[in-house]
Amino acid sequence: MPDEKPNKYIPLSIPSYEEATGSSSRTSTPSRAAEEREGLLGVPGGRIPVPTRRQGYRPPPTEGSDDEEEQDTFLGQDEHNGRSSEEVEEGEVRREMLELEIEDPGQSANGNGRSLWGKRISSLSQSLGLGRRWNWRWRPRIPDSMRGRFSRVRTAEEGEGEDGEGTATRTRWKCGWPVIDAGFCIVLGRCFAILMVMAIVYVIFMSDLFTSAAQRMAGQMFDPESVRVHVQGMADENRIREYLKIITENDHLAGTEGDFVLAEYVQDFFRANFLEDVKMEQFDVYLNYPKVGGRKVELLDSEGKVTWSAKIDEDHIYPDKQQTPVFHGHSKSGDVTGPLIFANYGSREDYKRLYDSGIDTHGAIALVRYYGTQGDRALKVKAAEPWGFKGVIIYSEPKDDGFTKGEVAPSGRYMPEDGVQRGAVSLMSWVVGDVLTPGWASTKGAKRVSKEDNPGLVNIPSLPLSWGDAQPLLEAIEGFGQPCPDEWQGAIPGVEYWSGNLSSPVVHLVNDQDEVEQQPIWNVLGKITGVEQKEKSVIVGNHRDAWVYGATDPGSGTAVMLEVIRIFGHLVEQGWRPLRTIEFASWDGEEYNLIGSTEHVENNMDKLRQNAYAYLNVDVAVGGSTFKASGSPVFRKSLLRVLDRTSDPYQNATMRKMWDDRHGQLDGLGAGSDYVAFQDMAGCSSLDFGFDGPPFPYHSAYDNFEWMSTVGDPGFQYHKVLAQIWALLILEFSDRLVLPFDMTAYSSSVTKWAMDLENWAESKGVNQAGNPTWSTEPLREAVLQFATDARNFEKWEMEWDAVVLGGGGFESAIYAAHRKSHNNRMANFETHLLDLEEGGGIPNRTQFKHILFGPQLWSGYDEAFFPAIRDAVEAGEWALAQQQVEKAARILKRASKKLVGNT
Repeated sequence: MPDEKPNKYIPLSIPSYEEATGSSSRTSTPSRAAEEREGLLGVPGGRIPVPTRRQGYRPPPTEGSDDEEEQDTFLGQDEHNGRSSEEVEEGEVRREMLELEIEDPGQSANGNGRSLWGKRISSLSQSLGLGRRWNWRWRPRIPDSMRGRFSRVRTAEEGEGEDGEGTATRTRWKCGWPVIDAGFCIVLGRCFAILMVMAIVYVIFMSDLFTSAAQRMAGQMFDPESVRVHVQGMADENRIREYLKIITENDHLAGTEGDFVLAEYVQDFFRANFLEDVKMEQFDVYLNYPKVGGRKVELLDSEGKVTWSAKIDEDHIYPDKQQTPVFHGHSKSGDVTGPLIFANYGSREDYKRLYDSGIDTHGAIALVRYYGTQGDRALKVKAAEPWGFKGVIIYSEPKDDGFTKGEVAPSGRYMPEDGVQRGAVSLMSWVVGDVLTPGWASTKGAKRVSKEDNPGLVNIPSLPLSWGDAQPLLEAIEGFGQPCPDEWQGAIPGVEYWSGNLSSPVVHLVNDQDEVEQQPIWNVLGKITGVEQKEKSVIVGNHRDAWVYGATDPGSGTAVMLEVIRIFGHLVEQGWRPLRTIEFASWDGEEYNLIGSTEHVENNMDKLRQNAYAYLNVDVAVGGSTFKASGSPVFRKSLLRVLDRTSDPYQNATMRKMWDDRHGQLDGLGAGSDYVAFQDMAGCSSLDFGFDGPPFPYHSAYDNFEWMSTVGDPGFQYHKVLAQIWALLILEFSDRLVLPFDMTAYSSSVTKWAMDLENWAESKGVNQAGNPTWSTEPLREAVLQFATDARNFEKWEMEWDAVVLGGGGFESAIYAAHRKSHNNRMANFETHLLDLEEGGGIPNRTQFKHILFGPQLWSGYDEAFFPAIRDAVEAGEWALAQQQVEKAARILKRASKKLVGNT
């Protein structure tokens, strides 16, 4: 049996970017020093390899020398005795001001002794002829007559007489109005002129006239339409193929050596392609890993002897490489024995059906299959607990992975007989992120709660199995319990599906694991700073960690993101900059409960709520040929515009036409990927998209480069199209003057969701005898108000189009300021839909703050709208449901009023 410990990784041999792509020096591996990388990969003569997980990782090396100071976008810098030209000018003006005994009011405004105001005034001083041209060398003299109405004066006796002889000195006080001489008028006039110049400069900069002018100049240099054509044309499927080959070279489970080395590769790639402030962001989180010999599924005879043992692990795909063992992330350790009972998909309804049919389940081991009526594997385990099950085994059923009984399985598209779907069983829809720090970031020294009786973790052990291992288990319980109904039937060859009961053969389930409460994981971050609103950002993200090689999930998304970064890096190299900052993120620990992205959001919550305009997420970029997108309705207009520009590589149709022919609507967001913390906690409008298709070897070792290059997307054409879509969407939100949010579409969606909620509640027994009265009337009023406000809000954009675009592209300072306010109110609308009242959020799951989006308690992956209301209705708590209706209506009304500037 191969070594199972994830911390005994063989030396990894990830090639450099230059070796992988054969590209120009512009995108070669940067000067991290080749010998340092070789040392990391275990090459003799290099530095010490990264320690194993159990021994503890070396933190990512810091490279202060690589972090360049952010340059002022419009005021260039020239070296002058080690100082920039602005610093030289500033020094001269400051010296002159000191001679004038006038203190620079902004001397310490930026905290480092360099005044932003001083920087601006010094830049203007030369062009306005101040400073060095008028080399003032005097001190202001305040005449005696200006020293107050009551001043000390000398009498005639004091000074010298006409004959030059001194006289006796006498001092007396004189009362009278001051007499102003001509010299003082000159001084006063000059001071007034300086103050006027300073006031004019201040007004100019506060109105952003220079910024708008510079932006217009940049727009002339880089025509927006030409930029869109350029990024679309630069997407290269061959480069994406090479990136994916590198990414899938080794397994890279979160917190392991493979993960760390891949993080370094991505970090180097960010730097080589001109991203700024590139860094690794570390969090220390709770993770688990399987131990050698610590996983067993065995059939026992009446005397307790083993009659059969599950293989558990998959065949080694690459005999010379490490392969992540089969296990469940965040599973419960345990050693349990009990009769085997088949419980279909492991939903609450399935377990209840066993009980209703007279089958006792206390003390049994549940055998359930993936997918179906309960898509969340964690909730399959959680739902088994109240029915007395000791443990749960989840297997991959062929019927749900590609073929039915008697059919020929599609080549390569189904899970092989020994293929196993790994995955986490943390309760993502209950607690998201690190389960030991719910609601705050897992930084060093942070408070941590216990993992025992933790609301984010299950309380009974579980293991995943292949359908090849499940076959003997299902055969063993044939004739026990009851024959399964048609909807419980599967497609494993030779199996008759029976339920089993407490007389079924006994199963021994062991899950012994290594649990680390503060295991380092690493997000990789970088950005391109905007020129007009650099504090506002469009965030682009994909997770990097995988259960094994992860060619589809998430490698296809990572490879496409690297290509998008290369495209934008090329633009930056040519001098292009977006209006707003673009932030790129390679998340870690997504497979374990969306940890990396959630901890990042929790660590930057206030900043994100204030400044994040949009989050664009890709997880599985290419799993088929059907384009799908889920997100906030604000993305509808921009998404359709981008789909109009792109085409299916094998169909004579635009992506827009194919989208419209299918259903033509944006799906809602559940809790399936890294958008959760951005949308549901930070209130940042989020979009998740990619190509979907038939089943693939999900979360198994068979999801590798060979599968993608022969079955998934052999020509990498869909990867290329997704790179085009992603890049164009980034331009939509980072470089259009008016943010292309579709508030009318949002209003229409909210109206529909409110009607659906009312109809759904009717099916749950609303206003039945004995229940408190429940009404959605407050929500109806709020929805109608939002519809009116959204229409009025979008009228200004039509006016802006007519005045600015219709007027030759000139935008006055007033219109520019109004446009920015318009953009901010659009982006802030999503944030204003958060329930930030004391103790606010979904009751008992207060991490989730959004009144419209959020996972439902018992359907984590599925989309759900008004989750707090639905939770209360599901529980039959009608009084609480009414409170949540009124709260949602109040928050929606307030957000709608703020949208139109009515606070």
